[in-house]
Amino acid sequence: MADKQTLARVYHVVMSWFVKTGRALHFTELATEFGVDADTAIELQCDMLEEIDGPHWADPGSGLIACFDPFSNMPTQYRISVDGEQKWYGE
Repeated sequence: MADKQTLARVYHVVMSWFVKTGRALHFTELATEFGVDADTAIELQCDMLEEIDGPHWADPGSGLIACFDPFSNMPTQYRISVDGEQKWYGE
């Protein structure tokens, strides 16, 4: 398992990506952010999701982040708008 500082950086990157783009980053994008291969990025993502509290999870089949509190990567009835821009969904 990665150290706590690395996991905190992974959390920050994932949350920042959601805020900026309205969606969760793909693990290959996480790999680019950290300068690692895709397998290592998946491990980092899994370690981070296991370590933090709250409803955060990835799809077991694809490894893609599905829910990252308070955001949902899948459309829901909970639409989040900021300054008239709606690009987020809540869980």
